[in-house]
Amino acid sequence: METQNYIIREAEFADYQYFARWETDPQTTEFLAYDEDRTYEDVVTEAFENRMDETKVDFTIVDRNTGKPIGRIYLSRIDRHSDSLDITKLYIGDDENRGRGVGREVMEELLEFCFTNLHMERVSLDYFTGNRRAAALYESLGFKNEGVARNACKKNGRYYDLNLMSMLRSEFFSK
Repeated sequence: METQNYIIREAEFADYQYFARWETDPQTTEFLAYDEDRTYEDVVTEAFENRMDETKVDFTIVDRNTGKPIGRIYLSRIDRHSDSLDITKLYIGDDENRGRGVGREVMEELLEFCFTNLHMERVSLDYFTGNRRAAALYESLGFKNEGVARNACKKNGRYYDLNLMSMLRSEFFSK
């Protein structure tokens, strides 16, 4: 997948050094369900387990100009029978790349890929209830609220609520 400014490609082994750094950075993980003690080995182990599971795929967001990885997308619950999937993680790793519209540009391309290339009927996602930036982005893209999953994830021994959202194929193409 490609946008004007970014390339979205399947994650490669070398990318996991970036993921491990980002996924232990409190600014990156503020609204992600990663414990503070997450290690490089945890990231690599998860990556190899995901590669063995056809219902999951990892992507790396790469800056077109620099060739440098700047973020991660993780899709899961890819169900070819029901034509649905979940955007489980999407984050921009370094603070210098946040707040510049990367998320919007990448999400627009990702949704095009999901509905056009993968022929999905439904794309879902969730986010921590306090993540206002994510809420604003997803609503502006056309995702619909489905409710709140109470105590749906655990981070550092504490439970958090998640807002659930989805978009249907017809909603995507009617925009």
